[in-house]
Amino acid sequence: MRVSREKFAENREKIMQVAGVLFREKGFDGIGVAEIMKAAGMTHGGFYGHFESKEDLALEVSRALIERVKIRWNEITASAPGQPLDALLNHYLSRCSVDDPGGSCVFASLAQEVSRSRGPMRETFNDGLSMLVDILSGIVPGETPEERRAKGFTTLSAMMGAVVLARAVESRELSDSFLYTTRDALSLANRVDG
Repeated sequence: MRVSREKFAENREKIMQVAGVLFREKGFDGIGVAEIMKAAGMTHGGFYGHFESKEDLALEVSRALIERVKIRWNEITASAPGQPLDALLNHYLSRCSVDDPGGSCVFASLAQEVSRSRGPMRETFNDGLSMLVDILSGIVPGETPEERRAKGFTTLSAMMGAVVLARAVESRELSDSFLYTTRDALSLANRVDG
């Protein structure tokens, strides 16, 4: 039975959404095509009508998730014109980022796996991380573009590192300390300079 173009597109989007959650929860290597398709409510055989390989799916999903991060970060900063960095820090350095890896930052969830890859996946993450540095460079204080860019790098590194470490520990108290001391330190450092 042939499916309409609309249904085909809907199925493809469903596969990408499900894969996006599962990849962030379990990693690229921690989930197979059969599991993704089952979670999407489709048959394993139907996968290859949409994607050439699991790697192809992972790349497309990563690009889509990175675009969503860009849109979300721009929305957050635009919604708080007086304190865009604080708004972003409060959003990113939160329990939600730790407790829901399947629904949170693609970079914090998959950077370690991507660090072992080559080619288009690595380039996609390079471009995405550079884009986040650009967003941060536009909202941190500094006298020169170079100073603001350097602060963008250090701010992003601290934010993502705090989330990764907060996820890695079992103690809720220690996890919260990684999140909230990093948030407060970044906020204070950027207020003092501003």
